[in-house]
Amino acid sequence: MKRTTAAASLICLVALVAFAAEKPAPDSEAFEVASARFEQNATDADVEAVFEAIAGDDGLANLTVIAPDGRTIVDFKAPSHGMGMRQFRFESPEPTDVAALKKAIPDGVYMFAGSTASGKKLQSQATLSHKLPPTTSFVSPIADAHNVAAKGLKVSWAPVKGVSGYTIELDPSKTGAHLEMKLPASATSFVVPDGILAPNAKCQLGIGTIAPSGNISVIETTFTTAAK
Repeated sequence: MKRTTAAASLICLVALVAFAAEKPAPDSEAFEVASARFEQNATDADVEAVFEAIAGDDGLANLTVIAPDGRTIVDFKAPSHGMGMRQFRFESPEPTDVAALKKAIPDGVYMFAGSTASGKKLQSQATLSHKLPPTTSFVSPIADAHNVAAKGLKVSWAPVKGVSGYTIELDPSKTGAHLEMKLPASATSFVVPDGILAPNAKCQLGIGTIAPSGNISVIETTFTTAAK
């Protein structure tokens, strides 16, 4: 009976320690942004993990991101110039072996912690899910289309249920422009502003679906604009 009581007390103590570790430190503030997500390029059949952190107005002197299994995923220290660094985006490699990536970057709660150059402490957590949203499909222009109008182009895609939004990325080959947009779940089209596309040019187009978890699935294609 005494052994059972002792074991129960030990379990309670471990639970209390774990609960305390999950609670933000009382003298710390939250990051402006702290996120962890999976991004899939369905066209290339690869997936990457993306971690983002924004400190707010101050620069960070250091930043760590700890995985659910206790491993350190990110360990950053700013050069000693006194200002720190404010915004971070870390991307994993993009293997086609998705199982290996899931093992290296497990799902669950990731802990973000850092301190600013002025000494302020920041702490947040973000939940990473391995579940990717279904992809959309191109409606206009169709994949690998030719003689696409360079002016007044309306990009459209098939709606997908259960997503929280869409991403559009457009890279024309001649103008040097780069267009990147996030649109709400109700959107199924976007009119490209005139001047972004040039005549007789090859362009790369990507459309992504955004899951409520923040995960993204992108499809890509190229199209060629008309000569005039």
